[in-house]
Amino acid sequence: MKPVSMRALALAAALAGLAAPVAAAELSPRAQAQITGAVDRNQPALDQAALDIWKFAELGYQETQSTALLQGQLREAGFTVTPGIAGEPTAFLASFKTGDGPVIAILAEYDALPGLSQTLNPVQESAGGHAGHGCGHNLFGAASVHAAIAVKEWMAANNIKGELRVYGTPAEEGGSGKVYMVRDGLFDDVDVSVHWHPGNVNSARQGDTMANVSGKFRFYGTAAHAAAAPDKGRSALDGVESLNYMVNMMREHIPDRTRIHYAITDGGRAPNVVPAYAEAYYYVRHNDPEIVRDVLDRVKKAADGAALGTGTRVEFEAIGGVYSMLPNEVLMRVMDRNLRSVGGITWTPEEIALATEIQKTLTTKPDLASVGQIEDAVIGGDFGGSTDVSDVSWVTPTVGLSTATFVPGSAGHSWQNVVAAGTTIGLKGAHLAAKTLALTTAELFQSPDTVQAAKTEFERRRGPDFQYRALLGDRTPALNYRD
Repeated sequence: MKPVSMRALALAAALAGLAAPVAAAELSPRAQAQITGAVDRNQPALDQAALDIWKFAELGYQETQSTALLQGQLREAGFTVTPGIAGEPTAFLASFKTGDGPVIAILAEYDALPGLSQTLNPVQESAGGHAGHGCGHNLFGAASVHAAIAVKEWMAANNIKGELRVYGTPAEEGGSGKVYMVRDGLFDDVDVSVHWHPGNVNSARQGDTMANVSGKFRFYGTAAHAAAAPDKGRSALDGVESLNYMVNMMREHIPDRTRIHYAITDGGRAPNVVPAYAEAYYYVRHNDPEIVRDVLDRVKKAADGAALGTGTRVEFEAIGGVYSMLPNEVLMRVMDRNLRSVGGITWTPEEIALATEIQKTLTTKPDLASVGQIEDAVIGGDFGGSTDVSDVSWVTPTVGLSTATFVPGSAGHSWQNVVAAGTTIGLKGAHLAAKTLALTTAELFQSPDTVQAAKTEFERRRGPDFQYRALLGDRTPALNYRD
């Protein structure tokens, strides 16, 4: 009998009852002022970290300068920092512990995307290049760290008991850095995890993300002179192209909402040489992890057929794999209330002028004033992408938010986002995120009833028979996946 999918279990559990209202232990005005004041006081260090990491633009598992910078700021602030956790040299765990109490984790990311090099010019300067922060992880890492520093100062000043952690998580973009941490049990004793992500809007909405497995198909053939002796060659590139053709035909016959993407990462070096080696990098996504597994198996069979038909040999290496997100309404309400207490974003005339220039390059042009608004917080809605935060959400109650760090209408993973992430447009969104994360984290430290209610909802949504099983299997971190 086919196993029941995790998504079906979560849906059935959610239908059994909504999260019960919780009497929140909201922060006092004095505590709010202490925490937001600490973020404001440390704003120059936050901004400098974000802009330095923007300039570093380091790819997954190569973020040596970025992680060193963030670790240094946490050590200086009084955290105990352990680098290289979960077999990932650029990962870290920072801890500030004052005694028995809740364990609250703040997640930080800092990897860039390949092929998105761009200056601060609001006109695209090149298609390609090395790397750029088109997902704003320079802002993500800096704001998360400085939210934690603000909470630590408040804990120390007010004798708040518990443990505050910062997880420095590399290689979110395809490398599944957090999955290895989850698999190694590094979140097993965490009560609640909080995170954020740069975006086009300010919202604590908890939407759906897509489960995702990625991997590389490597074809091996026989080199030969493409004109003088083509009969003696067996083209590895033919294997890749045959696989791609079969997958494109397969798209008609897979479940709705499935997404398959690929890039030919090596197709040979010279047209007059039959390629002996070629490689394609594939992603398979769906909201249901079981469908991801099934479709990937079909792609693997297509690869075997492509190799057989072209006289080549194929190998598959799983690179990454992440779950879909498990939401938490109790925590969403806390995050939303604190987001609204900080308020939306106001741009200067110079920032509006820059945003207007960027919008000229976009196909949709929403009102720029939307950055001053807070969207409704609801459970549901499709975010479309994938994130390794999702794996964290299946082992500990987890909540996140988005803030407007990009120009409304911008596409994710775009050069326009690289520009915004390196300017005060992005920094203002990071300031809002840091304050909201800090206030939410502080509130959870002093509200055991809220934490318990979040855990109760978490168990209900996850289902009684759930056992975590990483989609990427038992492989070690793919530290060279960006090479």
